[in-house]
Amino acid sequence: MEFYEKRREAFLQDLKRLTTRYNIISTSRLLMALTFLVLGYYSIKSDRPFFLLCCMAFCIVEFVLLMNRHVLVRNKKLRAEALVKINKDEMDYLNGISIPFNDGEEFEDHFHPYTFDLDIYGRKSLFHNLNRTKTYKGNKRLADLLNKLLPQGTIIQNQEAVRELANKAEFRQEIMALAMVKPDNEEIYNQLLKWADARTAKMSPIANILLYTGPIAFICFFLVYAITGNGLFGDVVGWCFGFNLLFTLLHLKTIKAEIKDITEVDEIIHHYGLIIKEIESQSFESEKLKALQNIFINDNKKASKEIKRLAVLFSRLDSINNLLGALLFNGVLLFHLNSLKALWKWKKQYADSIVVWLDTIAEIEALGSFGNLYYNNPEFVFPELNSDFKIEFQNLAHPLLRKGKRIGNDINFDKNFMILTGSNMSGKSTFLRSLGVNMVLAGAGAPVCAEKAIIHPLPVLVSMRLSDSLSDNESYFFAEVKRLKYIIDALANNRAFVLLDEILKGTNSDDKHSGTIKVIEKMLALKAIGSIATHDIEVCSLADTHPEKLVNRCFEAQIVDNELYFDYQLRDGVCRNKSATFLMTKMGVIDK
Repeated sequence: MEFYEKRREAFLQDLKRLTTRYNIISTSRLLMALTFLVLGYYSIKSDRPFFLLCCMAFCIVEFVLLMNRHVLVRNKKLRAEALVKINKDEMDYLNGISIPFNDGEEFEDHFHPYTFDLDIYGRKSLFHNLNRTKTYKGNKRLADLLNKLLPQGTIIQNQEAVRELANKAEFRQEIMALAMVKPDNEEIYNQLLKWADARTAKMSPIANILLYTGPIAFICFFLVYAITGNGLFGDVVGWCFGFNLLFTLLHLKTIKAEIKDITEVDEIIHHYGLIIKEIESQSFESEKLKALQNIFINDNKKASKEIKRLAVLFSRLDSINNLLGALLFNGVLLFHLNSLKALWKWKKQYADSIVVWLDTIAEIEALGSFGNLYYNNPEFVFPELNSDFKIEFQNLAHPLLRKGKRIGNDINFDKNFMILTGSNMSGKSTFLRSLGVNMVLAGAGAPVCAEKAIIHPLPVLVSMRLSDSLSDNESYFFAEVKRLKYIIDALANNRAFVLLDEILKGTNSDDKHSGTIKVIEKMLALKAIGSIATHDIEVCSLADTHPEKLVNRCFEAQIVDNELYFDYQLRDGVCRNKSATFLMTKMGVIDK
């Protein structure tokens, strides 16, 4: 918390200073423009205007310099504003005031093997708490990491990268700030990819010659006219100017077609370049981060410079909509045609790299989100991985519970499958979700909420929260059976970590009892690892039949001074206390 407070205060001071400087430059620009107009007025009235014209030239130069300074200070001001917000958001989050991050609602999928059941996406979800990405692709990449299990080698590489990024808080915030200053979105990303995928056109040989000879001819004849004062050369200058304009006009449709879907994105592309430059300038130790950094360097050419050049080229072509500037620059230099040719050349060299560069930014953003999780929770651990189907946690808790409210439990799956009993509110569902969410984090290379974790990364399959699919005319019961069928089919191909919470709620008690027993036996036959929570105590007798594969554990309710109390501690054996009867009696629902 102290780190964020100090950073916020420092950038608030920067913002105050930059705002003052920004306002001074704005005022100076206005004064310079007014001075230019006043000097222009008096130069017309004066018999000797040379000195006044020199002063006007100085005003023009100074105005241009002020404009450049104004842009630089504006960008620094926007960066300071972003960093103030980043640190304020983090403080609000840690203080429990709000969760001011994208909640990933767009990634919700009721048919995913675990994301809906484990609250991976949506309000107050894992993604909502975890997400610190600020680009469209970064947001999507973080979701990709949470959606599927990575190979063990990749998990280990991610763990090393996350450890390193956790210690680079300033770097992570710089990436966030640069992305926030000029945010992108799916539409802009797709427009850029569409442009990159489009076929690259070519200039005709004659057009290539005229691109150079047109401006050279204009400049040469203009210089001769200026030196000699011969009117004939003045006419030739006018013809050159007109020819260059006509030549540009003939290609106007081509120019506009090239940028029709890319207008006004040059600043966003420029900020992509700044993000890449920030990554290029870092000194990394982990192999994963080094490999990602090397993607931006090809034949000693840095991607940050190339993507900055792309932004400049887009900006130049976009300026064709400025009529006065277009007439002047194209009549003299064939400015937009030369810019178009340069853009086509860039596209031919680097178009295929755009997706790779943006994906690399996204990967570092997503890993940075895990790094932020570890920075805020240094008591979390990175699991030790194995290939022996060994899964064990010490002091396991749900990572979204605040430190003062977490109650951890030790658990191992030496017997593969566990029957979990306990009354409502005793902590069964929270414990199952703790297992599932931490397995998901482990499978992405993130730290987990435990003192120690030994994990064989496995696919996670869950049936905890289902809903009637009215659009498909499905009942709750049928939806649940479909999910169980999906889990069993998946287990037939690969072992997995399975979590089931009070299955078959949509049928009668006898059917539910026999069905639950058969599902557990099926889990054992398919070598599933995991747990099933149930209120059916009789099911627990299965552990006597399969003592080598099945174990009973429970959460008990305590009755202390005639009050119901839950300690949320996992115990061996079967739940015995009847908390529902006690609670209904205490509240007068039933008689003693």
